[in-house]
Amino acid sequence: MITLSKKLKEARNQKENGSITNSAQPTATRSGLIRDKLLTREFADIDKQKSETWKLSFEDPNVLHQFTVTIAPDEGLWKGGKYKFSVNIPEEYNIKPPQVRCLTKLWHPNISMEGAVCLSILRDHSLDGTGWAPTRSIRDVIWGLCSLFTDLVDFDDPLNTEAAEEHRRDRKKFERSVEFYLYRYAV
Repeated sequence: MITLSKKLKEARNQKENGSITNSAQPTATRSGLIRDKLLTREFADIDKQKSETWKLSFEDPNVLHQFTVTIAPDEGLWKGGKYKFSVNIPEEYNIKPPQVRCLTKLWHPNISMEGAVCLSILRDHSLDGTGWAPTRSIRDVIWGLCSLFTDLVDFDDPLNTEAAEEHRRDRKKFERSVEFYLYRYAV
């Protein structure tokens, strides 16, 4: 994260020295700089709150807007597995929500077999007011992903209808399916 701060400082110096003028700088770059400043603050705050149930990884420490979150639930049906999610933060962050995709195959009513994630805070807008808002943060996304394995499992409004239907028809079979995917893909 120090390297990103250095990068932002260099961009500021270039702008002050006249190398980059405000009108010559593309809008996308300005949006990207705003996003990166917000993320630098958020990740500094997140670093203070380490947890055993989640871990952040950056392929490139200079690129804060693309990272993975690994969730390791310590309770519930998915306990014992490690589930990876890719997170891509759009330039319009914090107006637009992060894009999240599950990289680990698992049997879950709110995560499709293709990796799509159904989590209300990741929606641009929602009628019930639980969608993304500029007051939300990456920490809220991490909390939401962790909660998908405990108290936010939603069998009534599923993304993976097969998993939800199996849970409704035969809970023991559903638990065996969860266990199969856990030991096959998440260990």
